[in-house]
Amino acid sequence: EGDVICVFSQYGEVVNINLVRDKKTGKSKGFCFLCYEDQRSTILAVDNFNGIKIKGRTIRVDHVANYRPPKDSDDLDDVTKALHAKGCGVKTPPHTSSDSLSEDDDVPVKKQKGELCS
Repeated sequence: EGDVICVFSQYGEVVNINLVRDKKTGKSKGFCFLCYEDQRSTILAVDNFNGIKIKGRTIRVDHVANYRPPKDSDDLDDVTKALHAKGCGVKTPPHTSSDSLSEDDDVPVKKQKGELCS
């Protein structure tokens, strides 16, 4: 976990990590979910880390639309429980019809959460 946090913290503050492990052996399954403090950090990490090699392994980094916390989450600390309850990443306010957009304004096509999968 520490190595993953160290590498991914180049693009922002990591607020939560879920390194998926085998229940019997305790060894990493080779992927994790990572939550940044802000959306900008998530976008930077996806753009810059996807497809690179770390320690001889090509990694895949992408956005996760619906993050589900692990089922065996009884022994989590209060901060992690709160993150699982409210989710992580920046919450964008809904677009209202009273807002007017000019043709030059960028309209987001797809909402993305702040979780990553590597």
